[in-house]
Parts: sequence; C-alpha cells; structure tokens
Amino acid sequence: MSDSVNGTAPDAPLLSVQDLHVSYPTSGFRSPPAKILNGVSLDICRHETVGLVGESGSGKTTLGRALLGLAPVTGGRVLFEGRDISALSRADRRRGAKDLQVVFQDPYSSLNPAMTIEDILTEPLLAGGEKAGRDVVRRLLEQVHLPRDAGRRLAREFSGGQRQRIAIARALVLGPKLIVCDEPTSALDMSTQAKILTLLREIQETTGVAYLFITHDLAVVRVISHRIAVMLHGEIVELGSAAQVTEEPRHAYTQRLLMAAPVADPAAQRARRAERRRLLERQGERHGEVVEASS
Repeated sequence: MSDSVNGTAPDAPLLSVQDLHVSYPTSGFRSPPAKILNGVSLDICRHETVGLVGESGSGKTTLGRALLGLAPVTGGRVLFEGRDISALSRADRRRGAKDLQVVFQDPYSSLNPAMTIEDILTEPLLAGGEKAGRDVVRRLLEQVHLPRDAGRRLAREFSGGQRQRIAIARALVLGPKLIVCDEPTSALDMSTQAKILTLLREIQETTGVAYLFITHDLAVVRVISHRIAVMLHGEIVELGSAAQVTEEPRHAYTQRLLMAAPVADPAAQRARRAERRRLLERQGERHGEVVEASS
C-alpha cells in the first residue's frame, strides 16, 4: 500500500479493464441497444484501493457487475492477472471465483435468512470441495471483530453493521486477491460507516487484498481510496490520486460532485452552496474531456 498512497501505482496491474463496453437490448423493432458503459479503461494494482464514484445512473455499478460476470460485455476486455475473463463461461467463472469476490450494498438482503452464520461462511468452501470447520469460522469472525460464537446465530439477530461484517467475512473466506465493494456503507449510519471503512483498511493491511470501492460519496471514497476514478454517463472523466481528485478536481463534473457533498458546519455548508451555484453558472452544465492526474 505504500506506493499508491501517494498516487503512484505498483508495477503490474492485478486487474486491467481495457476499452470496456456494456450494452443491453431494448424493446421495440430494430431499437438500438442501450449503451451503459462506453470505452471504460481502468487498472487496479495489487494491494490498492481504487474508488469509483459517480451519481446514480452513471454506470459505476454496471462496471462492477461486468467484472464479476453479471453484466454482458459487448466490447473490450477485462484482464485479471493477464488472463481475459470477460468472455468466460459460467463454469469457468465459478472456478475463478476464489480470486474475485464481492460485498454488496444491502447487508439485509445479501445474507440467507434461513442459514446460520457458520453455514453462510462455510458454503463457499464446501462448494469448492474444500474442508470447512468451526476453526475457520472462528478465525473469520475474529478477523471482522465479531464474537467467536456468532456462527451459531442467524443473520436476523445482527444489526446492519454486523451483517455487513459477516458479508465481508464471507468475501474473505476463499482468500481473494480483489474484492468489488458495491456501495458497502451507503445503507449504514455515519458512525457504523466509519467502523466498516476502518475494518476494510485493516483487512487490506493484513491480507494485501485489493478493492474496487464503488460509491456516490466523495467523502467516503477519499477516506478509503488510493486513487479515484470519476464516472459520468458510462465514461471515466477523471482519474487521479485521492488527494488530487478530492482537493483539486480538474473536471467540471467532479467539481460539482465535490460542491454537492454536505459538510457538518452550517456556515460552511451555506458557503459551499453559494460556491456551487456560482460554479454551475460558470460551467453552464457543459462537460469536458477525460483528465488524468500525473503522478
């Protein structure tokens, strides 16, 4: 994590998205497909967190789903450790699931309510033909700071923050190299968000796992990320270190996102709103070209 903290990425990317396109068919005779991603390129290096930020409908969740094989790739490539995984069959995807895992947004719907936590955590191991004992469950629960005896309980007995910790433990059980975090804190209150972000950083320090952290919140993405990519209308419009993107954004859309983020101080919030109005007047709602920060 040392190099990329300062905005410089380690050498060989773990994952490389190259000119990725995702389109969905539309209803109607000869209707053109709906383009969701339009030529997205992005690298994620080992031990690195890349934040992907944008408003609803920008395409950021679709990018995460495309990496996981849950959205149709209609152009470009997704390379994982140099291997093109964008056109793999479902069977090949399952065999490669060990290295690429996901934490979903909603901790209430992402866990099976009929299964104990022990069953939830051991299911990925058993599906892969590996042995899974209570010692593995206890180790995972300790890793996410839950009681060792939590494995005997059901998901409904836990709070939202605790359920998200369980979801993180499930993502970790196979020892992945990259975890796609799709808005993992947006359903949580502020104090619980901070604890989950701290936990994710701690896990990265101890395991070396890389993250693609998808969110609409620039304040959150600044805390967790080494680099930030800003997405608008299915394209990445700005990419740079977390400090550069959140302190000196170069693209008009990123500047608007930053000005729209709330602050705790009422006087500062009023000043920010006034500055945002002035910014919108100057920009006139126009969009610029892709900007990449130098190292």
